[in-house]
Amino acid sequence: MASFSLEEFVGNGVLKGLLPKLLAEGWDDVPTLKIMNSEDMNALNMTQQQKHALEIRCYLHDRSLMQYGDKLESDGRCLPELLGMSMEDLSSQFRMKRGHIARFMGRTSACLDPLPTPSALSTTKIISGRSSDSLQKSFLSVNTKKVQTMTKGPVKRTTSDMSLEQSVADLKIKDEYIFKGIVAAQPADSRLCGCIQPPPVVDKVAPYPAIEGIAIQKLTPEYKYGMEGLVRTKAPPMKASDLWRDRPAVLLCIRRPGCIMCRAEAHQLYAKKPLFDALGVQLFAVLHEHIESEVKDFWPRYWGGPVLFDQGMQFFKALGGGKLLKDKFISGFVFNPRAIANYKRAKATGIKQNLKGEGKIKGGLFIIGSGKSGIAYQFIERNFGDWAPIAEVIQICTNLQCQEPSQGESSMGTFK
Repeated sequence: MASFSLEEFVGNGVLKGLLPKLLAEGWDDVPTLKIMNSEDMNALNMTQQQKHALEIRCYLHDRSLMQYGDKLESDGRCLPELLGMSMEDLSSQFRMKRGHIARFMGRTSACLDPLPTPSALSTTKIISGRSSDSLQKSFLSVNTKKVQTMTKGPVKRTTSDMSLEQSVADLKIKDEYIFKGIVAAQPADSRLCGCIQPPPVVDKVAPYPAIEGIAIQKLTPEYKYGMEGLVRTKAPPMKASDLWRDRPAVLLCIRRPGCIMCRAEAHQLYAKKPLFDALGVQLFAVLHEHIESEVKDFWPRYWGGPVLFDQGMQFFKALGGGKLLKDKFISGFVFNPRAIANYKRAKATGIKQNLKGEGKIKGGLFIIGSGKSGIAYQFIERNFGDWAPIAEVIQICTNLQCQEPSQGESSMGTFK
C-alpha cells in the first residue's frame, strides 16, 4: 500500500541519501514531495538517477504499488522504459502480480473517486456556482513556489509534472454539475428487492453550537519525518473550535480506522494535501474509538494529518441530527449493492484491513469555515464506504477561500 511515511516512500534506493537535503529544503512529507517538478529537482542538484527514482516512486505511489519501488529503481531504467516492458518481463524480472501489472500499465486505477453525474444526486439545494476555472485560479494566486509548480513549470516536464496538472484539471467542477447542497449523501438503493429500507439521513446542516464546544484529544500531530514516536504522546483535551479558529478545516469522521473502505477514503483525501495547503485548509481525521494499535496502523500509512479522538462521539451525532447513524452488517452491507461496490473499489487498492473496533457507527465529513463562520458542507456516509466527492470538497474549500466571511457571520447562506 502507498504509505505516507517518508521513509517508506524513499525506500532503500538513491533517494535515501538525499533525505537530509530534502528535509532542509522543506520537502518533508510525501504529498509535498510528489509535486516536485524538474525545476525543483535541478535546484537540489539531483542526479539523473535520482530524478528517475523520484518519478518512478511517485507513479507507484499513485497506484498503490510501492512494494515494487526498490526493485524497479535498482533496475536502472526510467519510467517510460519500464512502462514499455511486456507483461511477461514485468512478471519474471520483478515478480509483479498480474493484477498489479494491469494497474502499473494503466489499465486499472487504484482508489478511483469518480465525479458523480448530475442524475446520481437528488437536488435539494444548489450551491451558487463559480466558473469552472475558479479552482485553477485559486492555486495560481498562492504565493508559494511549491504550489505554483503544480500548474506551471519549465518546458521540459516529467511524467509526475503532467499527472499533477491532470489531477488539478480533473478536480474542476464542470459547468453542468449539480450539487445536492451543503448536506450531501449518496443515494440509497433498494435492499433485498425493497424488503429492507435504508436508515433515514438528515437533510439539514448541523447547527454550529452542536460542534463548537466538542471536547477532543489530539492523538497524533501532522506527520513529518521522524515523528512516528509521537503517536504515543498524550495531549490534553481541547475545544474543537480551536482547530478552525484561524483557518478553515476539513474533518473526516472515520467509522473504523481498520476498515478497508475508511482507509482508502482517508488515503485518497490526504493525497490531495498540497491542494488543501494551497487553499489554506487544514485536514483532520476524527475517531470515535481510541485503540492505540489501530491508531499506529492508521497513521501515517493511510493518513498523514492529525488524528483526533472524539470520546463523546459528538461529531458523529451531529452527522445524524443529534443521534448516531448506525446500520447492521447484514442489512447495511451484505444486502446493499452500493456498499458492496464501495468495498470492491477499496479492495482494488490492495489495502490491508482488520476487524478490530466498532464498525456500525456511520461517519462522514465536515468542512468548517474559520472562526464562527459555520459549517459550509456536511457529507453523510449513508452506505458503508461512501466517500464525499473530492471535487465537491475542493470546490467548497475554494469558495471559502474566496469569500472570507467576517467573524460571527454565517457562510452557510452563500452555499444555498
